[in-house]
Amino acid sequence: METLLVKIFATALALSQVTTAPGAIRTQFDRVADQAQVSELLRAGCAHMRKAFDIEDINLDELIATAMEDPQAIAGESKAFRGINFADLLTAYRQFCKNEMVAVPAVDLGDVIDFYNKALTNLPDHNKLKGMKLPGASVVLDRKGERFAEVFEENQRRVWLVLADIPEHVQKAFVAAEDRRFYEHKGIDEHGLVRAFIGNLAHSGRPQGGSTITQQVVKNLLVGEDLTYERKIREMVVASRLERTLSKGEILELYLNSVFLGRSSWGIELAARSYFGKSAKELTLEEGAFLAGLTKGPNYFSPDRHPRRAQERLAYVLSRLREDGVIPAGEAASRGLPALPTIVAYERPRRDIGFHFVDQVAREARSVAGIEAITANSYTVRSTISLPLQRVVEEALQEGLWRYERDAGRLQFQAPEASLTKAINRIEAEKKPGDKRPAWQQALANARLPLYDVHWPAAVVLEKPSGKKGETWRVGLADGRIVSLSLDNALAKRKLALDDVIFVRVVEGKGKNGVRAELRLRPTVQGMVVVLENRTGRILAMDGGFSYPLSQLNRVTQSVRQPGSTIKPLSYLAALGRGLQPNTLVSDHAISATSPPCIYSKAASRTAPRQASTGYVGSRWKLRFIVNACTTIRSYWGPSRYGRSILRHSTRP
Repeated sequence: METLLVKIFATALALSQVTTAPGAIRTQFDRVADQAQVSELLRAGCAHMRKAFDIEDINLDELIATAMEDPQAIAGESKAFRGINFADLLTAYRQFCKNEMVAVPAVDLGDVIDFYNKALTNLPDHNKLKGMKLPGASVVLDRKGERFAEVFEENQRRVWLVLADIPEHVQKAFVAAEDRRFYEHKGIDEHGLVRAFIGNLAHSGRPQGGSTITQQVVKNLLVGEDLTYERKIREMVVASRLERTLSKGEILELYLNSVFLGRSSWGIELAARSYFGKSAKELTLEEGAFLAGLTKGPNYFSPDRHPRRAQERLAYVLSRLREDGVIPAGEAASRGLPALPTIVAYERPRRDIGFHFVDQVAREARSVAGIEAITANSYTVRSTISLPLQRVVEEALQEGLWRYERDAGRLQFQAPEASLTKAINRIEAEKKPGDKRPAWQQALANARLPLYDVHWPAAVVLEKPSGKKGETWRVGLADGRIVSLSLDNALAKRKLALDDVIFVRVVEGKGKNGVRAELRLRPTVQGMVVVLENRTGRILAMDGGFSYPLSQLNRVTQSVRQPGSTIKPLSYLAALGRGLQPNTLVSDHAISATSPPCIYSKAASRTAPRQASTGYVGSRWKLRFIVNACTTIRSYWGPSRYGRSILRHSTRP
């Protein structure tokens, strides 16, 4: 069974190799034959770490003796030490660091080797980071040149910036905050580990990790963020290898473009735009120090939620910069916490329009411009879309599909869009001062509905009729209004509950009824709309379905249809040119290419193998004929049975 001590010593085995012999790291050992070598590696690693403690002016023996006086107090205070058997740890320390003989070893080296071998199986290839450019955020502009959409992969919203374009004082701020010995170590900073160890002993709050910038790059891009010993072992070994493959500048560039800094921003360029409304090239020292401080925990030190924590973190980074001589010695630290730099208001990158169109942009970028993925870099795409028209088109299609299905009697209530009961209870329990909005309104404002591109207003069910005369359904709108709900769906009346979220259409009325809301349900039927500019053929609006989250199929460009409706105008015009009339009936049975036109009387057509269908041209002209264009169609489409199929479909209303 894997004990915590086995995991600790397997991690120590990896640490010993990357600090004492980074060029000769073994990733697999024999459980029996290599125990002596593993023991020597652990002793060498311990001797190396003792030197790091000495450099930091810490007496390791005294520290351990103090810890052994009350080990449970230390283990209970700090999460980093919970579950450790300090007696066994002391025995192992005597065995591998003091080179003493122990009667009963505290840890089985065979188990340590097994755990170590398992952790380092199938290591990721560190060479793939050489020359890597991470996915970026591309911008799609509308026909006026204004921002229409931002396209990026999940957790990859960034704009890549080469290291030469990042001011040196900003680079130094990040190094000071995260890894002040970055240019000295070989991937693992044993001095940083010692400081983190002592910091975790002294403070029971947020644990310190001691990871280097190289380790963070490996964690973010290769091995993942699992909080396990296995991940830490893999991270150390890969980080050591990466230091021999990439230069310090290349590693730092990867780090500054991959680190998450809050406000939905990955990388320093997009973070600079998000917090300060400028490029990273224009950042001041204080602004760079502020962003560097966020790497520790963008949410914990968020200036939007916790401004005082952000100030404390900024003060820490500035103090490190003074110690490193980046800030001149004459500039003494001000009393109290430093003021935060001027931060612009946060606009969350959220979009509710044009998803099918943007997908088509990405497809055309691949087919026309040869760009495999529009998110592979940070592109600017100029499109022909009209934003106001696009919104009107989507609203019209959604309302039209709902009305079509309602008139057909096929609307079925499945379930509400969401339930806000838990969110409302949480908001009422917290009772944050300053926000006078009712809990249901706050919960509705923060709700993330699954159909995020449906343009009907969302509403919360606040009152249900109990059966008494005059009682009605009442719902709350996002603007705080409470209105009556017109509800004529029997199934919805049975299934809806308080705090449920539904889609409605708000009807502005006068008189005693005033404003009311009408229930809107998701239709099953789908549709599409495309609006073209006749003169140029430019696409002004495109909607490929009722809702993109429900179906990503773009029915404008991706649906496969029979070409009948396209052929109708050509066939009808040819018929009119031949003198046929709207009431002429023709048979659609097979003919040869040399036969005369197959025109039959109404009586004869009743005995024909197939009855002719009716079609419509224009808004009011009912056309009762099928053009006999068999010669043209057969020569183009092949066998007569295929021609009949096309003709048959071409007569569909």
